[in-house]
Amino acid sequence: MTTHHSPTVALLGLGSMGAALAQATLSAGHPTVVWNRTARRAEALTAAGATAAATPEAALESADVVIACLLDPASVRETLEVASGAVAGRTIVNLTSGTPEEGRALAAWVRAQGGRYVDGAIMAVPEQIGTTTGFILLSGDVEAAEQHRSLLEQFAPLHVLGEDAGAAEEHNLALLGTGYGALTGFLHATALMRAAGVPATQFAVLAQTWLGGIAEFMTDLAGEIDRRDYAGGASSVTINRLAIDHITHHSVAQGVDPAPHASLKELLDAHEAKGLGAESFAGLVESLSTNRHG
Repeated sequence: MTTHHSPTVALLGLGSMGAALAQATLSAGHPTVVWNRTARRAEALTAAGATAAATPEAALESADVVIACLLDPASVRETLEVASGAVAGRTIVNLTSGTPEEGRALAAWVRAQGGRYVDGAIMAVPEQIGTTTGFILLSGDVEAAEQHRSLLEQFAPLHVLGEDAGAAEEHNLALLGTGYGALTGFLHATALMRAAGVPATQFAVLAQTWLGGIAEFMTDLAGEIDRRDYAGGASSVTINRLAIDHITHHSVAQGVDPAPHASLKELLDAHEAKGLGAESFAGLVESLSTNRHG
């Protein structure tokens, strides 16, 4: 099937994110077909110009590009299997989060049906779709991703990570972990601030500025990690161990659970016990990697 200038797009899944994606394709002028297990979720989009498909197969048969945004990879596989006869010749862009192994398995299945597979992860919330404040990670069939770049860029800026269909999910999980670490730390901090009578909204302004500096510091840590050179870093293990000890003691005194920092305290204590207290904070990555294999 040859993709024309304005490809017909089928959206499978109309949760809050799927609906935002469908609205973006409509706003960009792409003929848009939508399908959802609960048909009533398509009503607002059909009123805006989308065509509702009664089945996944009908959605695929009418489209050049199929975008799946469902609950999990298992539901994507289940939905596509119903329409397996219509996969051939079409590009499947799976924007449903999962694991790298699930992305690779789905890629193999789609290719076996004669289709092209692009795995993706949306690093944005639905309200950010159609803006440049988030981004989308893509991997798998790079040629297909580039062929449909103008369509996919309607959602958010793209980062194409190569032919490994699992690469987008590898990056997605790592980025989510980074974010969860920061957000969990923020929740713990706001509990401390509430105990001190400081509103969370007031503290958030300071936290955002502080985290901006932390984000810049990541570049320094990343260089040390890539070089595996942890001597003479600006922030040593001992300095950070003392800080975590202070946070832990203060939390207990304020009636706030220090558990969000417990694993970091354990890493810092163990690293210092090995005589590595002068090493950069970045050196903890070696203990984490060792734990993975140990």
